[in-house]
Amino acid sequence: MADNLEIRRASTSVSVDIYDQTYNLRAHDPEYIQRLATIVDSKMRAVSANGNTVDSLRVAVLAALNIADELMRLQEHCRLLKGTMSETQTIFRLRASSLSGLLDSVLDEEHRQSETVPVSAAAGMPTVSSLANQLH
Repeated sequence: MADNLEIRRASTSVSVDIYDQTYNLRAHDPEYIQRLATIVDSKMRAVSANGNTVDSLRVAVLAALNIADELMRLQEHCRLLKGTMSETQTIFRLRASSLSGLLDSVLDEEHRQSETVPVSAAAGMPTVSSLANQLH
């Protein structure tokens, strides 16, 4: 019950015009509601301009169907993008795992070879030329 009171206090009254009708609404974000009303009004006017009907209820239903169609198409597009993103992430994980394995095997091979590198008599260290030869 307290939540409802907070919602009522937080919302403000906004007046919008949709298809030559004025609606007084309560909203938390009046600018957002105004943008929505503009979309609905535009859609209704487009339906009316392309059709033979003057019945505002019929125009509203056809506009709602158009908006629902746009929503469904965008949801499907989003679903496809999420699927593509998931596939891409899987490919990247597999590639990273493969590269990590290759790097480990190269480092292990270098470690094994470093144990058999000839030691320079003067410094007690492998010579630069012997290390370079092992890398090729």
